[in-house]
Amino acid sequence: MKMGVAMFATDYAVPPDQFAKECEERGFESVWYPEHTHIPASRKTPWPLGGELPRDYWHTHDLFVSLMAAAAVTKTIKVGSGICLVIEHDPIKLAKEVASVDMLSNGRLLFGIGGGWNVEEMENHGTPFNRRWRVLREKIEAMKVIWTEENAEYHGEFVDFDPIWCHPKPVQKPHPPILLGTHTSSGLNRVVNYCDGWIPVGGGLKDVKEMTADLRGRAEQAGRSPHEQSITMFMASDDEAQLGQFQELGVERVVFGAPSEGADKVLPLLDRYAAAVPKFA
Repeated sequence: MKMGVAMFATDYAVPPDQFAKECEERGFESVWYPEHTHIPASRKTPWPLGGELPRDYWHTHDLFVSLMAAAAVTKTIKVGSGICLVIEHDPIKLAKEVASVDMLSNGRLLFGIGGGWNVEEMENHGTPFNRRWRVLREKIEAMKVIWTEENAEYHGEFVDFDPIWCHPKPVQKPHPPILLGTHTSSGLNRVVNYCDGWIPVGGGLKDVKEMTADLRGRAEQAGRSPHEQSITMFMASDDEAQLGQFQELGVERVVFGAPSEGADKVLPLLDRYAAAVPKFA
């Protein structure tokens, strides 16, 4: 089972390039950065985890700048978006950003995506909350066309363009793995229908065994291999019993969480997490 670490790359934390180097030196398979372009000051939408929203959410560097900073100073560790809020991006521009990072990292990008939870944030980008999944699917479909076709065109309800030329194309073929963050049954259908893997928040997923079986059953019903979709448990605990359960379930990857803090707090935690790497490899 592979192991990675995620951290909000903020303007007061360990820089994303240093964080990636430290993770690579300790043997982690991947490093991940979340994304929020901003947080509306109204704070109307409550934080799903409850309580006050941490300031990390509105102090993050640009996601793709962080990913490229990490990739530029490392050689083998994969760089992941955890997660990219696709509906807040223009799909043509996002397709180029994803492909550019994948090429410049020599095929090390893991493309985690999600629909988001902050109603006002996505509305500021022009997407009503009740349409977010339809918009997300069209943007993903359009990007797949851009990544795989020389004369790419797409005609949908929310994304519509005539043939275009757009390079570079991703190093990974047909494109970097698309991993969807979701915790619902309908979300598992989306994983099967247009993604390559599932990336739930593993630490808070109580019915992980049932949902894992559900995902594989849906894949089989759709004519795909039951194990074709990878499973990444995001922001998981380093509890050995839980890690053992994930391994037994065939989870491909576990991603631990590091606080958005300085090196004095982050590096000792990386050392602790690193102890689990050889035990579950």
